[in-house]
Amino acid sequence: MTTYIALLRGINVIGKNSLPMKGLVAVLEGMGAGNVRTYIQSGNAVFQSASKNAAQLAAQLSARIEKHYGFSPRVLILEPAAIEAAIARNPFPEAETVPTTLHLGILVATPTNLDLKKLDKVRKASERFQLIDHVFYLHTPEGVGHSKLPASAEKVLGVPMTYRNWRTVCKIGAMARELEAAADERLPASR
Repeated sequence: MTTYIALLRGINVIGKNSLPMKGLVAVLEGMGAGNVRTYIQSGNAVFQSASKNAAQLAAQLSARIEKHYGFSPRVLILEPAAIEAAIARNPFPEAETVPTTLHLGILVATPTNLDLKKLDKVRKASERFQLIDHVFYLHTPEGVGHSKLPASAEKVLGVPMTYRNWRTVCKIGAMARELEAAADERLPASR
């Protein structure tokens, strides 16, 4: 079984596009996933699957949510190594002390037409950003709700992404490590 992290974009607590985490667990289990764990209401799950195709899992999960809940969220499925790499590469380690000001935009693909100077025009003087591989790091000391960068970055990069704050990224990374460690303990010892 492979451990995966599912990040769903556009999930709400109430109202339009509402998906209870119990419902997400049920959908994943209906797809054959095991050891499903969720973190907060914003669409984060860690699970194990026999599937070796993350893109296929993402498409299947989105389709099943649409069937059961009437909307089709963008779903990004990652292996734990991708989250671990994103954590290790954080270019703003001093921002980790206030985790709600540090955000990671996980991109679904590599941008091909980069013009990051456009983002410099919309950022506040206190804000910083950096693109490393498939992760757009964003530090917003005044709060992400007061920033134009999250919406602008996706348009400029031309690639869909889903944001998570530092605390959430670290928590789902830890959940994935725990799940993998528990799976390793269940494996029979080789002789």
